[in-house]
Amino acid sequence: MKGVLVSAPSSGTGKTTVMLGLLRALSEDGLTVQPYKSGPDYIDPAFHRAASGRASFNLDTWSMGDGLLSAISAQAAGADICVAEGSMGLYDGVATRGLSGFGSSAETAQRMGWPVVLVLDVGGQAQSAAATALGFRNYAPDLPFAGVILNRVASPRHERLTRLGMERAGLPVLGCLPRRGDLTLPERHLGLIQAVEHPDLEAAIAGYAAFLREHVDLDAIRAAAAGHALPEARALPKPPAQRIALAQDAAFSFTYPHLLEGWRAAGAEILPFSPLADEAPDASADLVWLPGGYPELHAGKLAAAETFRKGLRQHAETRPVHGECGGYMALGEALIDKQGERHRMAGLLGLVTSYEKRKFHLGYRRATLQAPMPGAQPGQALRGHEFHYSTILEQPDAPLAQVADADGNAVPETGSLRGHVTGTFFHLISAEGAA
Repeated sequence: MKGVLVSAPSSGTGKTTVMLGLLRALSEDGLTVQPYKSGPDYIDPAFHRAASGRASFNLDTWSMGDGLLSAISAQAAGADICVAEGSMGLYDGVATRGLSGFGSSAETAQRMGWPVVLVLDVGGQAQSAAATALGFRNYAPDLPFAGVILNRVASPRHERLTRLGMERAGLPVLGCLPRRGDLTLPERHLGLIQAVEHPDLEAAIAGYAAFLREHVDLDAIRAAAAGHALPEARALPKPPAQRIALAQDAAFSFTYPHLLEGWRAAGAEILPFSPLADEAPDASADLVWLPGGYPELHAGKLAAAETFRKGLRQHAETRPVHGECGGYMALGEALIDKQGERHRMAGLLGLVTSYEKRKFHLGYRRATLQAPMPGAQPGQALRGHEFHYSTILEQPDAPLAQVADADGNAVPETGSLRGHVTGTFFHLISAEGAA
């Protein structure tokens, strides 16, 4: 299971550009490349898939136990090399240990045996960048380390001086990327826009690959790849139903790939439908699942989707419906957009949310269910991640769970339950005690 992990001292240093370019360039060279994302991000994996042609999976030491981490690692079977993208800074995690760690990218690299490729933004410095790189290298001496890629290099003189610092520190330079303003991916309030929304994603990825091929030593990165033995194949999480109607469009797309792969591998039928296209869920489905996404950007269209709403209501009369984050908001009574306009939602829950006054909600969540939800029973502890800017104005329904952050502090977003309908603000990653 040879691979590398692309990380950085902090967010915003260009590691996603490097990641996508590296995935595509190695694929163009004839390698089968297995992408991964360290941490609970649900946007980057879709970009990874577009660049590599293989589904990308999250690896997260806070929310995943050894069994699930091994099962996801086993998805690399048949690949020539793994390339993982870190989140935030290399050593950033939470303060309280989770199921198998603190959630840092360094832990992922250590567990998998993947050497770190550290992407450094060297703007405004030269030899001093080596002190930063050396600190990251020596902070955990047993962490495998491949070398550095210098990003946003201003001139040949700047490159020469920065390389001198790295040579003095004994750090391999794997590439130098000149400063270019046209390489930034479009962003919005949850980070990158979704891959399906990019105006010309294929051209962008091809451009990143060409840029890396010109300025990065791909052979050196391939030579640096290392890793532990591929684990035995293990079962991914089981499906919550046999026939699952899954909302999939620009408003609802944040489902963790390891869950979908596990559902399919266990024989479940995934029946996609588009609320934005005013499609009703399949009438034969056992369960309707509305993932997170960006309903706030499409609130008017969702409010007018009568066929979708009618089909959802009919299903909920006798069978379960579950929504996560954006899907949870869409199941509520109303959504107020950033302009203050109120939009009617499905009305299966009493939840009213607002983006008019944005409030940032971010972090791991541990939820102990007080009532059943699809695939889990009361008393079951679930691990997930919450990331949104909406504010709850009304939540009249029974709480679904007792929910806490990574440190065990209670959070007010308990989720909701009404009849066959459940919803949570956190995105499910794993169930404690499961694979």
